[in-house]
Amino acid sequence: MTTAATTATAGSTTAPAADADRAPRAGLLNPAFLAVELRRLLRNRRTIIFTLVMPPVFFLIFGTADAYTAQSVGHANVTAWIMTSMALYGAMLATTGGGASVSVERAQGWTRQLRLTPLRPATYVATKVVVAMVLGLASALVVTVVGLVSGASGDAGRVALSVALAWAGSVVFAAFGLFMGYLLPAENVMQILGPVLALLAFAGGLFVPLGDGLFADIAQVSPTYGLAEIVRAPLTGDGVPVWAVVNVLAWAAVFVSGAAWRFRRDTARV
Repeated sequence: MTTAATTATAGSTTAPAADADRAPRAGLLNPAFLAVELRRLLRNRRTIIFTLVMPPVFFLIFGTADAYTAQSVGHANVTAWIMTSMALYGAMLATTGGGASVSVERAQGWTRQLRLTPLRPATYVATKVVVAMVLGLASALVVTVVGLVSGASGDAGRVALSVALAWAGSVVFAAFGLFMGYLLPAENVMQILGPVLALLAFAGGLFVPLGDGLFADIAQVSPTYGLAEIVRAPLTGDGVPVWAVVNVLAWAAVFVSGAAWRFRRDTARV
């Protein structure tokens, strides 16, 4: 009788503890999981090279002509104008790649394993966005350092604001990467997204000015056009066009809605 009572008491005390272990942790971010994701990011050499080397190289190709350092555009020289464009491009590459990594993790069964843990789905998505933004910040800063060393100059506050806007605005492409990561197969997700981002960069005038004509008119509805206009506004001093803000908000809504839709379908299968 005593043994049975002891067993019942022990069971009653361990059951709540087990339930507590299985309960989702409070808060949107899990520090332990965030640390794991950041370490995984640093070990991915291909991603690091792709996002931290390519944008500065493109800046050196397109933005270091002698005439650009002497020619001004608003409150900075043309080299600084191109530098902020490449900072945006680098942040776009980084955040898109960070978001799209869910495709590989789904194929490897990592996301299925995580669903067996107390980790909330919202925490997984939020962590992916934060890690992508960390990499985006690193890419934008590397481009900025290379640009300043290579002759970019202008009003320091305006240049810093442009780079900050490039990084903050790239969160739109973190949502884009998540959307594509859930939509595309793992074996060729980045092979598809790499050329797509290059085309979007051209459409936003990040590599060369858009000029006038049919292509320039079509480019105004691309996801990069609005961000490029907002990022450059502090340097040019022309103000932010209303259409640029509408463009960014509209594409952000499309990408976030698409990522949420695909995420719900993915989790519903388990």
